[in-house]
Amino acid sequence: MRTSDADILIVPGLSGSGPDHWQTRWEQKLSTARRVEQEDWDRPVRESWTRRLVAEVEASSRPVVLVAHSLGVALVAHAAPLLPAGAVKGAFLVGLPDVERPDVPPEIDPSFRPLPRDPLPFPSLLVASRDDPFCAYERAEDFAYAWGALIVDAGQAGHMNTESGYGPWPEGLMRFAGFLRQL
Repeated sequence: MRTSDADILIVPGLSGSGPDHWQTRWEQKLSTARRVEQEDWDRPVRESWTRRLVAEVEASSRPVVLVAHSLGVALVAHAAPLLPAGAVKGAFLVGLPDVERPDVPPEIDPSFRPLPRDPLPFPSLLVASRDDPFCAYERAEDFAYAWGALIVDAGQAGHMNTESGYGPWPEGLMRFAGFLRQL
């Protein structure tokens, strides 16, 4: 699959991925990409975020590939059983936060817990960091196995966001292109 064959839905997490974030840059670079906009990026409510993601998938005219970061990864896991069967061809997941930790920011809706462990109904790849401050690598690896996702060890990469030095993230874009080829 090529990017032109799919509707690429960018699924940000808490605060919505700012202008220098790799998701925003990919959205601007990839002609078939669009962001799943949420009503409130700073106070995520699982039910409304899920509804919005389902609506965007339903509105797509081509096969869908999801590109999720942080809380967007948790959203994909929650929304997966509600997405139209066969519409999503794959999910590229980056920087899963462990929403079951006791130090989860209070602005995150508690209904994001627990994180689903059911296999995802589409091929997926989870990129995880060895020093992500929001999720231990072993937890990310455990969820990847439960979801049936391939796991990619990003090494010492922080949360793979702007604060961790991930602006354009060309290596990630190359990994995404490889993932698309496999779909």
